[in-house]
Amino acid sequence: MTVPLLEFWQELISNPALLMTTILTLGVILVNGWTDAPNAIATCISTRSMGPRSAIIMAAIFNFFGVLVMTVLNATVAQTIYKMVDFGGNSHEALVALCAALLAIVLWATAAWWFGIPTSESHALIAGISGAAIAVHGGFAGINPSEWVKVIYGLILSTGMGFGTGWLMVKVIEKIFQRMDRRKTFGFFKNAQITGAAGMAFMHGAQDGQKFMAVFMLGMFLAKGQANVTEFQIPIWLMLLCSIVMSLGTSIGGLRIIKSVGMDMVKLDKHQGFSADLAAVISLLTASITGIPVSTTHTKTTAIMGVGAAKRLSSVNWGIVREMISAWILTFPGCGLIGFLMAKLFMRIF
Repeated sequence: MTVPLLEFWQELISNPALLMTTILTLGVILVNGWTDAPNAIATCISTRSMGPRSAIIMAAIFNFFGVLVMTVLNATVAQTIYKMVDFGGNSHEALVALCAALLAIVLWATAAWWFGIPTSESHALIAGISGAAIAVHGGFAGINPSEWVKVIYGLILSTGMGFGTGWLMVKVIEKIFQRMDRRKTFGFFKNAQITGAAGMAFMHGAQDGQKFMAVFMLGMFLAKGQANVTEFQIPIWLMLLCSIVMSLGTSIGGLRIIKSVGMDMVKLDKHQGFSADLAAVISLLTASITGIPVSTTHTKTTAIMGVGAAKRLSSVNWGIVREMISAWILTFPGCGLIGFLMAKLFMRIF
């Protein structure tokens, strides 16, 4: 089942519930643009391979192609998020709870952005809708364990594979180019870094774009009283809208996160930046093909850690790492609790 643009527009101007859901969902996507999307281009900017404005434009383009191509080829990540929770058969109550969850995600992510901490918007999304679903059911009946367990797999994959592949990639690349004059490789690695950043932006769209479009589709169906829709097809107009809003968010507030991830945590050379991008792309592609929802923030950040640790452990600013890990750990209980409380409050008011 899909939703044509004209039908959506007609419903939007006549249905206040759909209008509110759309505004909140776009707000979450916008926040994702300034919290998660900058990770894709952080190393490219920090190594001065590209300027911020050019990198943001490139990220917007490849975000869209990532959303489009991966959704056409394999939309299992979107289906996983869509089926992860059950808000029950009451469309009005379910829609109220979903709106509460979206507001909780925006509040959590904005607070993290303000302090320059790259939290995972993906995990905030999962925690927020899970907390809201628990509030609706008064227990864990609204949680689908067979889909939720994929989040655990994703945590292991993004952390372990990101770090390990980052460490391995930089070792292999340094081995291959060890006999070459470093000045002669400058141009190659500058272009390779740009290519790697484009690949990261593509995979960010493939992963995060699918997650938020799944929530957008859920909101549209609930607003129309169609709580029992289980299969859907994401329309191209929604892919385009998602990528535009995401890139707008990156242009508004992305530099705070770029500074934390690409500059403060580890000082990277161009070949190291390329190694981190390549490692993250491989990890994200593996997750996308298998339908596992992973955090692009976790994956890219741990890949950078792996690259830095391959040189020497002291080259990583472990103080910044501790701040990031603390924020990651707090995201599930913190955003889940906010989603739960907001859903209870919204259901009482509305």
